[in-house]
Amino acid sequence: MKIAGFTYVRNGFDYGVPFLESIQSVLPICDEFIVAVGDSNDGTREAIVALNDPKIKIIDTIWDMQLRVGGKVFAQQANIALDQITADWAFHIQSDEVMHEKDLAYIQAQIALHNHDKKVEGFIMPFIHFWGGYDHIRNTRRVHNFEIRIFRNHIGVRSYRDSQGFRKYKSFEGYENGTEKGEKLHVKKLDATVYHYTGIRSPDAYAKKVAMFQSYYTEPDTLAKKLASHNYQMHSVDRTIPFTGTHPSVMHSKVAAQNWEYSYQKELSVWHKNDKFLQMVEDLIGFKIGEYRNYKLIK
Repeated sequence: MKIAGFTYVRNGFDYGVPFLESIQSVLPICDEFIVAVGDSNDGTREAIVALNDPKIKIIDTIWDMQLRVGGKVFAQQANIALDQITADWAFHIQSDEVMHEKDLAYIQAQIALHNHDKKVEGFIMPFIHFWGGYDHIRNTRRVHNFEIRIFRNHIGVRSYRDSQGFRKYKSFEGYENGTEKGEKLHVKKLDATVYHYTGIRSPDAYAKKVAMFQSYYTEPDTLAKKLASHNYQMHSVDRTIPFTGTHPSVMHSKVAAQNWEYSYQKELSVWHKNDKFLQMVEDLIGFKIGEYRNYKLIK
């Protein structure tokens, strides 16, 4: 039984994502690791090469910005890396996601336990979403609680939508031309948390991050109007709470280097329509109403 990690990244330093730490966090349980490196000009590729790990294989790519609608370029890049995998299991880790070393042995053991049970096509893992600083997490209905990050290779899996999740297809042609919606994978739940660091930026870098991220979803003219009509600040969030756990060891230097302070300011919070009421209900009943699940959970 072999496990392959895969990811994609472009201008990781400019975008401010912990892509090096992301890769390093799962390398210990991977037999190979495929990185689709987009056309970068900030030293991203050179930094990955400098990791000097024989498990890492770089695939050089050019990002097609005509695929910006719906973030399709992300799915394309994920698939490019996925197609290079030769192992039995694929472990997708995005460039702003990091695994904790305390969970690696457990993950590896669970994959081995279910390796011969073909009914188990993959695994979902819980997420915690950091926001503002390394000591706060966003915990509202607008963030996903679980996603597929591990699945069997060679069963026709493709990245779904903007690479948030995965589905199984009868033919890649049907996936590409949109005639197939894909089948949801049958998955087990792992008690191993994905640390999602996408919401951490210094106050000066936050607006730049928003503009860069939105550029992968929006045409330039529309994006300019959208950015002009919004005041993007790190406090423009629905809700955060203090984080009291420990970070993965590969993140310790970044955590220690934080040179700004963030605290939740309720008076500046921004909620989507109806979310504030629904959040109160969900906090009371203990689960998300109408939660989107791109998988079929095996109890």
